[in-house]
Amino acid sequence: MSAKKVIVAGATGQLGNKIVKALVEQGADVTAMVRPTSDRSKLEAMGIRNFVIGDMMDKSSLKNALSSGGFDTIVASAAGYTRHTKGDRPDTDTIGYRNLVDATKDAGIPRFVLISILESDKAISVPHFHNKYLIEKYLAEKKQPYIALRPGAFFDWSDDTLVKNLKKGVFPMFFDGVDYGTIYTPDLARYVAIAATTVPDSELNSHVDVGWSTPVNSQSMAAAFSKVLNRPIKAKPVIPAFVFKIVAPIAAAFSENMKDMVAMVKWVNTGEYVSRNPEKQKQLFGDLPTIEEAVRRFCKDKGLI
Repeated sequence: MSAKKVIVAGATGQLGNKIVKALVEQGADVTAMVRPTSDRSKLEAMGIRNFVIGDMMDKSSLKNALSSGGFDTIVASAAGYTRHTKGDRPDTDTIGYRNLVDATKDAGIPRFVLISILESDKAISVPHFHNKYLIEKYLAEKKQPYIALRPGAFFDWSDDTLVKNLKKGVFPMFFDGVDYGTIYTPDLARYVAIAATTVPDSELNSHVDVGWSTPVNSQSMAAAFSKVLNRPIKAKPVIPAFVFKIVAPIAAAFSENMKDMVAMVKWVNTGEYVSRNPEKQKQLFGDLPTIEEAVRRFCKDKGLI
């Protein structure tokens, strides 16, 4: 069987790099869609040689990029909200994604893998969450075959920050004591690679919650790190309560990004941010990681053990 031809939008991002690596390990023939100014060095170090120029805010560039390769799958990993790379902009998550769906449909690519967000259909008050659900709806409206993976919070969202805090005996808290869904991004990358290459067509036009075997909270995470590192780790808030309650809302009046973040924290603290169907993840991708098992792999990957 010939290798699946997969094009990745957002390949130079932090998650995108990991997805490309997982696709290569899955045996896929990978093409990276990049902007003209993107840094390709990490991808080239992985052995990626196929690049096309495309910008999700430029319809003509997308048409040229996607019509050139006879691709089996497109993976959409771009994220304007996070602004991790130069040129990222918030409307990438709305206008840009709709442009990408349209270009994918026009190019006849039979599978679109979307990295969505856990319970995004319910998070109407959080723009960057709910925008993902709106793109799921747009894919369905356009009759573009897709599968949407809905991960919870990336617990390794900032490796350096987390590692520095752990060395001080601290697990940084962003939410109250409420349970929430989370995932280790190398696991998400592996699930994306499987969804792009081997998940059967019968599973298309649906979403899959992805994460760990149980929801977590700050105390259970601190306890897992304490056990794995064999020393006390205490959960401590990143932002003092009075700052979040008083200062953050004032800042949100002047910053859409801050407004979104405040809304996100409030919504996660409702307890809704948990997987509703872990069995589907198990069916498609295998046994779900436990909290301790995932924490142990992270600590090993970061040289903490």
